[in-house]
Amino acid sequence: MGLLALYQNLTPLDLAALILLFGAWVGLTWIVENPPASRPSTSSLMADYRRCWMQELVTRQPRIFDSQLIANMRQATAVFISASMIAIGGGFALLGNTDRLRDVAQDLTQSDLPVVVWEAKLVVILLFAANAFLKFVWSHRLFGYCSVIMAAVPNDIHDPAAPRMAEKAAQINITAARGFNRGLRSIYFGIGACAWLIGDWALILATVFTAGVILRREFASFSRAVLLSEDGRP
Repeated sequence: MGLLALYQNLTPLDLAALILLFGAWVGLTWIVENPPASRPSTSSLMADYRRCWMQELVTRQPRIFDSQLIANMRQATAVFISASMIAIGGGFALLGNTDRLRDVAQDLTQSDLPVVVWEAKLVVILLFAANAFLKFVWSHRLFGYCSVIMAAVPNDIHDPAAPRMAEKAAQINITAARGFNRGLRSIYFGIGACAWLIGDWALILATVFTAGVILRREFASFSRAVLLSEDGRP
């Protein structure tokens, strides 16, 4: 009965908005992580700097600075893990009290939709929050792996194992950062998915806006111009 009511109350525009939302989420992830060689993304540029960081690690003595950086990154992911858990808990709390949410939404949209529709919209938001949580948890663990590998890099710069261990640390660091960025994009699109509570056109506009923000930050931002410049001036 609930699925039937959901099917009857979701319009073709609702389905198109959902396809656009998930398509933009998946598509932007691929574009950001696999940019054209002629126009690298900010994330890919930072991956190169992470490799440079691990190369410098081999010759830096002492390595307290590097350990502090990794600790800060783990702390940042821990903060987002907690935030994601709070969002998931809040979403489940709303699922148990959708009547109040429906009353608020009806005041904004003047529509009388069954409870199952509002529950479906909340589930979409929860999916993004859950994905963000999983990505942040894995990123946090990978930064921990990276710290262990960094500690295993030989102090002797002439040791042939040092460059190889530093490269391993760089790859794990890059993978951890990739997971962290994926978690952030899930948060971005999860916030955008909240617009579906207002309506289908609101979700479409929120998706386009979110995609535009991500594209600008990755391919047309001031920070990207600084990373590409040779003298630190865009």
